Amino acid sequence: MKEKALQEQRLDTLVEAFKADSVQYKDLQTPEDNEGKRRILRSLMNIRMPRKMNDSILKVQDEYLRERIRENGVVSLADIPEIKDGMSIWQGDITRLSVDAIVNAANSQMLGCFVPMHTCIDNCIHTFAGVQLRAECNRQMNQLRIRYGRDYEQPTAVPMLTDGYNLPAKKIVHVVGPIVEDRLTPALEKDLADCYRNTLDLCAENGLRSVAFCCISTGVFRFPNQRAAEIAVETVSKWLVEHKGRIDRVIFNVFKDEDKAYYEELLH
Repeated sequence: MKEKALQEQRLDTLVEAFKADSVQYKDLQTPEDNEGKRRILRSLMNIRMPRKMNDSILKVQDEYLRERIRENGVVSLADIPEIKDGMSIWQGDITRLSVDAIVNAANSQMLGCFVPMHTCIDNCIHTFAGVQLRAECNRQMNQLRIRYGRDYEQPTAVPMLTDGYNLPAKKIVHVVGPIVEDRLTPALEKDLADCYRNTLDLCAENGLRSVAFCCISTGVFRFPNQRAAEIAVETVSKWLVEHKGRIDRVIFNVFKDEDKAYYEELLH
């Protein structure tokens, strides 16, 4: 009961702080119910541009998010059975996974999803990691713009590594997947394979021994789900054979039953 009251107090503090931080929404009426307050807070976090925030507010945010994640239930590597040759399937919310790295399907701006309450993985990861994640992505992108020019955008299949902040995962790998405009082509298939291969290379280089992949490029990027799963399993299987002992476990994190069925068929 004490933790519940504390969490409600944190929520109230954060809603008012994020409202005050927003010029456009500073006079927004705060809902009475906790669910309404949660929606307002997440929306304000989602639209907030990367900039400094008061350390005392960040501390409250961190405490609030970690308790939310604890309530959702943290899933450890030991909770996920290995199916075949160091590979696993897990269906659910990737922000619950306590692994060395989770993979975020990012856009080329690499700043997360700015659409309030959007259900994409980019939005979920940024929401539960906290506003520090967008700030770090922005710092990295600014450094790349100094090097490559002010119009620089992250290329497809070039992964970026950040801290996990309030997530149970230690690190996040952000990668831009290929977008299928008209039809699937061999070049797009190669790009998707490169997303998996380059991410695994980055994890191995940084001593990250467990990584959970989302279904990169499916959904709004329109890559056919079954073909995406085939490429993912084929690429990861080959990489694990070629780099024996570099990574202990690769988890294919799925959300839809359709994707789960594809991966189960491929791995059994």
